[in-house]
Amino acid sequence: MKIATTFTGASASLRCRLAAACLTPLLLATLSTQAQTRSQTTFQTNPRSSAPTKKAIPSLHATGLFEVKIDPQPPEEKGGGAAIGRMFLDKQFHGDLEATSKGTMLAAGTGAKNSSGGYVALEIVTGSLKGRTGTFVLQHSATMNRGVPQLSIIVVPDSATGQLTGLAGKMNINIVDGKHTYDFEYTLPEAP
Repeated sequence: MKIATTFTGASASLRCRLAAACLTPLLLATLSTQAQTRSQTTFQTNPRSSAPTKKAIPSLHATGLFEVKIDPQPPEEKGGGAAIGRMFLDKQFHGDLEATSKGTMLAAGTGAKNSSGGYVALEIVTGSLKGRTGTFVLQHSATMNRGVPQLSIIVVPDSATGQLTGLAGKMNINIVDGKHTYDFEYTLPEAP
């Protein structure tokens, strides 16, 4: 993971940014969640009846590598001061998802081994998912409770555009030997 750093200001600010920069990889590196399938349904009209019938959209799967650059920002008193670290995200996805993303992360915690903390983030992804182009927003929510991680990354409902309109899903990330991978379980209506 590449972390861009520019440290200026008081020592409290330095401690906060160091904690945020340390907490993020710690949360991500220890996550080993299993992919969960999220089902989505559409309605079709039965030609023999006017009542709609449910048709399940099959769950799809995408995997690949990604790189992330984290750019810690100076603390803002209006946003919680030094207790809450704020970072900009810049990602490059490869594999089934060929895309870039830009986003913002907020984090709190010390980053020490077996400690507690958390982060939330939003990122807009722009690119191609198995040949279909568009954008969508990912929402992250992660907690480390005394060294036990919990992570949720979902597609914000109705955030997808272009050929990805209707996209729903959940992404898991893993870090093994310093390499970041994603495992994306999703549903996407058939192209018209």
